[in-house]
Amino acid sequence: MDPIFLKIGSFKIGYYGLCYAISFFIGLELAKKYGVKKGLTKEQVEDYAFVAMISGLLGGRIYYVLFNYHYYFANPQDIIAVWKGGMAIHGGILGGIIGTFIYGKIKKINPFLLGDIAAAPLILGQTIGRFGNLANGEIQGVPTFTPYSIIFSLKPKFFQWFSYYNSLPAIDKIKYKELVPWGLVFPITSPAGMEFPNLPLHPAMLYESALNFLGFLFIWFYLKNKNYESGTVWWSYIIIYSVIRYFVSFFRAEDLMIWGMRAPQLMSIILIIISIIIIVYLNKNKIKK
Repeated sequence: MDPIFLKIGSFKIGYYGLCYAISFFIGLELAKKYGVKKGLTKEQVEDYAFVAMISGLLGGRIYYVLFNYHYYFANPQDIIAVWKGGMAIHGGILGGIIGTFIYGKIKKINPFLLGDIAAAPLILGQTIGRFGNLANGEIQGVPTFTPYSIIFSLKPKFFQWFSYYNSLPAIDKIKYKELVPWGLVFPITSPAGMEFPNLPLHPAMLYESALNFLGFLFIWFYLKNKNYESGTVWWSYIIIYSVIRYFVSFFRAEDLMIWGMRAPQLMSIILIIISIIIIVYLNKNKIKK
């Protein structure tokens, strides 16, 4: 796995950037197709896509910096150094939500309609984008010989167990056989390879990519064609992705932590509750009928 797709002299194109560029343009075409059906112009959808992208990127970075404030307080010059890494998807979602409401307010367009238009393209973009993470060797999963009791522990115990595992003599490590045959060994130069050199890891980014694609199929071919109130598709996407992220977090070794819990799982629970409340409120008249 090589993070560089094309190199000509000092000019480089990485798989990560390529994946997200492809995601943006495919998503934009889908959004314009759906947006026109909902009464918007292609220009309005294009403008909204730009706002949502910028607000999402800002939200993802700010969220990551806040959760790592000890480092960034000591190294404020690195706050804007996004090329060194450091984005969080839940921050991106929150930033996108804020950007959607701001754009809708300025342009006098129902923000819930805008969110519905963005839902399917967004989760498809996340599907494609995770292949960029694969090429970079990031979003590292836990080693494939990690016991399920450790992987699915509600209170993260992986590093405590892994420290114990590394202290064992080689003969005692043999009993920890691989639980799945599809583990990936990442180059030593990648984040996953540096943290777990020469060890087969759960491809957590591919787990998420596959589940995201199923979510896209459900939203694009089923949910968006139902006669729900505006905003239902948008907040259903947030529920779908939050469930996916909650599950995949069990296999990830680099999740942000808060109060001894995986921050993505805690945020996923919060967003699921908020989304259910909003969907019920939006459709309360239909529910009564």
